[in-house]
Parts: sequence; structure tokens; C-alpha cells
Amino acid sequence: MLAPGKKSSTLIVAGILTLVTSSQGIFTTASKVDGHYEYNFGTIVLLAELFKLCFSLYNLRRELILKPESTQMTKDWRTVSLFLVPSAIYLAQNNVQFLFLKYVDPSSYQVLGNLKIASTGILFRLFLKRRLSTLKWVALVLLLIGAMTSQLDTCGHKVLSAPIQGYLFGLLSASLSGFAAVYTEYIMKKNNDSLYWQNAQLYFFGVCFNLINLTYQDVRVGFNNGFWLMTPFHGYNMWTYLVVCTLSSSGLLVSWIMKYADSIVKVYATSMAMLVTMVVSILLFGQTPTLQLMLGILTATASLQMYYMSHDDLFMHSKDSNLMLTGVLVDSAKDSKS
Repeated sequence: MLAPGKKSSTLIVAGILTLVTSSQGIFTTASKVDGHYEYNFGTIVLLAELFKLCFSLYNLRRELILKPESTQMTKDWRTVSLFLVPSAIYLAQNNVQFLFLKYVDPSSYQVLGNLKIASTGILFRLFLKRRLSTLKWVALVLLLIGAMTSQLDTCGHKVLSAPIQGYLFGLLSASLSGFAAVYTEYIMKKNNDSLYWQNAQLYFFGVCFNLINLTYQDVRVGFNNGFWLMTPFHGYNMWTYLVVCTLSSSGLLVSWIMKYADSIVKVYATSMAMLVTMVVSILLFGQTPTLQLMLGILTATASLQMYYMSHDDLFMHSKDSNLMLTGVLVDSAKDSKS
């Protein structure tokens, strides 16, 4: 159990992550020019990784100056190499998502993408050996249902009508997402190293993998669009830079959550962010609100309340009912004797 102070910090960070993540979707939509993205999205991810790396190194340097004795840094190559895995997983997941989109329509992609909620919960139990109560499992299922319901459109038969390959890639993408989250939590909590030192390792490999990926994409198409390094900011506008800022901020916030909270907090924050984004899109982009969205928000809110409900809260009403029933029985017994 988290201490009261840590619970408050976790709630604040999760709330900020929800707002930042929802802003990211809105800024990404606003960055379109005539309905299209003029920039290479891979460069945005690279810039975000570079920003997070520089931020972590700067704060690690300050930490070493201000608190050299308490700043722990494990430099064993076996420990450092563990931070290579999340970057490799996220790179693989991005490629799987492209294959996923080849076989399913956008609505099915959004709905099936929520399977990462279930995969994170399952891997959280299997990989980290963390037990979840029946109530918490029911809450996660409710979150999954709420997220899926909110994204169902009214085209009926077209939703979830995809070939078997689409479902298989959807399951693979969800599994990779869940494993990346749970594995990152594992390496973050493996020791008491400085968070900034751990982030520096994580984002260093992130920068390396994104550099390789961007170069590979250009080589694969024979440099038909030129070399990305020659025009890295091509098509950028004000909204694009805001996307970079929100992507960087959300990554740093997720690292804090993985270190001091857990993967489930991240799942709830990002799922609630999706619902916030849909609501704001209605206000800003004139999208029509749907019954599915309202039901999804209500279900997700109920799930959040249920997951963090304490044992005392759950049984408080039943205890009161038992006391009332006992009082009625006592009064009835007294009346019968008299």
C-alpha cells in the first residue's frame, strides 16, 4: 500500500498525465494541413526522446552536485542492457501497428487497441507476481468495456468485421504494449537507482533505435523522399512542436508512475485521457456526441471508483444494514416478550 503522501503525489501525476496525453491527441489533429500530416512523424518521436534524454541528464547532473552521497547509479553492463528491451519492444509494436491497420478499419483498430488494458492486467499478475482482487479484475473489465463502447461508431456491421490476421495483429500489438509497460515497471523498481539515471539509460536507447528506424525507412524506399537528416523539421508548425512537448512530458510522467506507482495507474490515466480527448474534440472540432461516448465515460468512471475502493468502503453499507437489521430483530423480540 502507498503512504498517504505518495498516494496524493500519484493522484496529481496521474491527473497531469491524463491532461497531457489528451492534449497530445488534440495537438496532433490540429497539426494537420488540409487534412494531411506534412511532416515525418518519426522525427517527432526522435525529438521527444532527445528532449527526455537531455532533461534526464541535466537533472542527474544537478542531483550529483546537490546529493552526491544519496544518488545511486548502477553501472553494471547487465543492468544497463535491461533498458535496451523497452525501446526494442516499442519499435516492434510500431511496426506491428502498421500491419494491424492493413487488415482492419479505423473503428476496429480503435476498439481492438483497448485490449492492452486486459494484457497489462494479465502480465501485471504473471510477470510481476502482483495479486489483484476480484473487485479490481471486475474494475479492469469495466474499463475495457467502457473504452470499447466509447469508440464504437454507428456503422454497425463494419465494426470488428476483419480477417483473422487483423485480430492476430491486434492481440500481438496489445500484448507488446502490455509487456512493455510491465517490463518497464520491473526495471524501474529493480533497484533504488536515481530515476534520472534510469531515464537517461532508457531514453539513450530510445534515441538510438529511433535513429536506426528513421534511416532504415529512407533506405527501404531508396531515398525517394530524400534523407530525413537533411530536412528533419520539414512540415513542422506550431502545433507540431506542441506535440513534441506533450509527447516528451507524457514520457517523463509515465517513468515517474512506473517508478513510484504501477502499470495499472498508467492504464487508467491513458484510458481516461482518451475519453477526455473525445469530449474536447466535440467542443473544438464540432464532432457529434454519441450515446456510446456517454456510456463509455460513465462505465470508465465507475471502474476507476471501483478499482481504488477500499475494503472498508465496500463493506461499510453492508455493516450498517446488518446493524439496522440486528436492531429491528432486538426490538421485535422485546415487543413479543411484552
